Amino acid sequence: MNRRQLFLSTARAALASAFGGAWFGSKSASAQAQATSPAAAGAAPQTAGVLGSPDATTTIDGKQLPPPPPQFGGVIKETAEESTPWWPPRVVPPKGAPNVLLIMTDDQGYGVSGTFGGVIPTPALDRVAKAGLRYTQFHSTALCSPTRAALITGRNHHEVGFGVIAELSTGYPGYDAYIGPENATIGRILLGNGYATSWFGKNHNTPSTQYAGPYDQWPSGMGFEYFYGFMGGESDQWTPYLFRDHTQIFPWVDKPGYNLITDMADEAITHMRKLSVTAPEQPFFVYYVPGGSHSPHQPTQEWIDKFKGKFDMGWNELREQIFANQKRLGVIPPNTELTEWPDTLAKWETLSDDEKKLFARQAEVFAAYTAYTDHEIGRVIQEVEDQGKLDNTLIIYICGDNGTSPEGTLVGTPNQFTAYNGFLDVPIEEQLRYYDIWGQAPTYPHMAVAWSWAFDTPFKWTKQIASHFGGTRQGLAISWPDRIKDAGGIRTQFHHIIDIAPTILEAAGIAAPQFVDGIEQKPIEGVSMAYTWDKANAEASSARTTQYFEMAANRGIYHDGWYANTTPPVPPWVLNAKMPNVNDYTWELYNIKDDYSQANDLAAQMPDKLKEMQGLFLEEAKKYNVLPLDNSQFQRAIAPRPSPVAGQTVFTYSGVMPGIPVAIAPSVLNRSFTITAEVEVPDGGGQGMIVTEGGWGGGYGLYLFEGRPVFTYNLLQLLIPRWAGEQPLTAGKHTIVFDFAYDGPGIAKGGTGELKVDGETVASLQIPKTIPFVMPPDETFDVGVDTRTGVNDLDYKPPFPFNGTINRVTFKLGPTQLTDIEERMIQEAYAIAND
Repeated sequence: MNRRQLFLSTARAALASAFGGAWFGSKSASAQAQATSPAAAGAAPQTAGVLGSPDATTTIDGKQLPPPPPQFGGVIKETAEESTPWWPPRVVPPKGAPNVLLIMTDDQGYGVSGTFGGVIPTPALDRVAKAGLRYTQFHSTALCSPTRAALITGRNHHEVGFGVIAELSTGYPGYDAYIGPENATIGRILLGNGYATSWFGKNHNTPSTQYAGPYDQWPSGMGFEYFYGFMGGESDQWTPYLFRDHTQIFPWVDKPGYNLITDMADEAITHMRKLSVTAPEQPFFVYYVPGGSHSPHQPTQEWIDKFKGKFDMGWNELREQIFANQKRLGVIPPNTELTEWPDTLAKWETLSDDEKKLFARQAEVFAAYTAYTDHEIGRVIQEVEDQGKLDNTLIIYICGDNGTSPEGTLVGTPNQFTAYNGFLDVPIEEQLRYYDIWGQAPTYPHMAVAWSWAFDTPFKWTKQIASHFGGTRQGLAISWPDRIKDAGGIRTQFHHIIDIAPTILEAAGIAAPQFVDGIEQKPIEGVSMAYTWDKANAEASSARTTQYFEMAANRGIYHDGWYANTTPPVPPWVLNAKMPNVNDYTWELYNIKDDYSQANDLAAQMPDKLKEMQGLFLEEAKKYNVLPLDNSQFQRAIAPRPSPVAGQTVFTYSGVMPGIPVAIAPSVLNRSFTITAEVEVPDGGGQGMIVTEGGWGGGYGLYLFEGRPVFTYNLLQLLIPRWAGEQPLTAGKHTIVFDFAYDGPGIAKGGTGELKVDGETVASLQIPKTIPFVMPPDETFDVGVDTRTGVNDLDYKPPFPFNGTINRVTFKLGPTQLTDIEERMIQEAYAIAND
């Protein structure tokens, strides 16, 4: 055996040992047949190039990620001249594996998009549907972060700890809001098999107490090499709580007209162009999840103008129009019934002229935000085509992570934080003050619940309600021109968000791993939807035969065309209501093969079938960590959970420290507190922010304005009291104190604040109320600068840096002066604000 034969023999043996299977010096007939489509998952590895050379590549069997390192396949002698180098082959996906563009919008029910019968044009979604398939029985979990956890893991939301949002997490496996290493995400799997992975947009799967680290629950820790997006359930789109990887960034500074919806598309396009230049043959996986159409609804003015007058007909007529469109498009069966309008929501004809004017404006801005979001998604899709990659790109476009949101209250609001803080009936005349700037900075708006119900046509209920399709039915379109040939087809098979990950894996020819980073993996619980792609299978039975639904004890169970579910005891827009025992809920029963919209309850006629379905739900609940059922959201909210500042009452900071997450900042709500700032004022006078939390929607700030000390308290834009000294501070060291005595016990009480300089009181003021529940969670706690929106636009504009030296800022917090029930209310409101 000569040296070359020895080298090749050793190389093949090394690769076979490391990656599994046999290796061939040239393509076999089967490998040649697979040149235009991915290999079957678990097939023998495919190699390219000369083994051991720098350009050699290989696929892997994927059972273990990362794969064991191959043995050195070269020759090592005493000198380099006598030796032969050998490079490990680069891991690549199977030949023909598609690029993957996974898109999901936010808070858009089934009747929102024009593609599924809505009145809002969504041409990007239309494009995907016309090139591929529309799915009319596809489902979410009914809530944001649980749906997202299920999507990226391919496992039920309770199975990966997201039975509810992180802010309501409890110490049970189904509810701890922690995606463990035994549940590797689709990003991690594709990355380990040679894909370039990235995440753009919303990240609501990192606990807020970890926004400053550790990073295992960040996108980077979940297999996404690049992250550009915002943290938490929502964010202002004009000044977003934005990160590039782990670093907070502020790209809107000095950019008039900036909006994250456009910026995110720009960033994704730039990223794909870089990938195309640096690694043109490497498939990409782009997870693209914009904030639209979650509140705040903040499109650009040009998009708002397009919808002027489009909703003057009102929400009842809108519902009729959507229903007719859905039948015309074939995205609901011909025999579908439009479910009844609830008595708890006003009919349009009963409203006053001012109410109609305001509510129509709310819908115009929501529609503009939805259309604007879809337009920017279209730019990303167009970039794929411009790069010549569209034919071999699997595009999955999910319209909404749950039904349309009911969190805007019965009348809507120009500032969502009023609703989050229990102000549920902002007067119509007060809201009309914002009519001309609704959706523009600095408003932070949401719409009335009745619009949300209408946008979930033909179903009952909304986001948060897992028992009914108004909370869980999502429009879905999938295209892949190289593979899906039934362009424009409609599929009616029953599927769930957990089915997306295995669909991607089958398309790529990649097996679900058995071990990742040495940790044995739980099975992926989703089933691939790829069987539906062939026209011959258009009417095939659903591969998914059973699926449970649960959120805060609202329950549902699907099995072979039957669906049983609980009746929500209280609407999600009614706060502080007494909840029944979870075992006392009323149950409903539907034959959804004949009753697409859950219009005809068969529970009374078929008690035995209902009992059978109830038993099946309990079996699934035990299997997937759904138990214990819990509807006591207030009690759940105050349950102890890990936090680096739990129980802390004294906080000390020095220098400039911006961007501290609200969850680990000192909370001044419903208590007495003292802020002491030791500063040095420069010659020429002091100016700038010393410490602040919150912004336009609510918060406080201690700062120097034209040399004078000022403390501003922004009570959700409803009242903005201001304490100010009359004289500018001289150059040198000063101690500034703001001391607030809370008028408790009780929630949202007022109090008396005193502003002091070097021991002397310079301003004193009593205020009647304070913020009861939550500061804006998409703002931050900042020392020495204000990084987002300001608490008092009349005094300053961010970033308003302090021009002196901050030696120390100390917060001393008194005990909260609340009853147990009030404490629960606060925690629940914080959780809702992060939903």
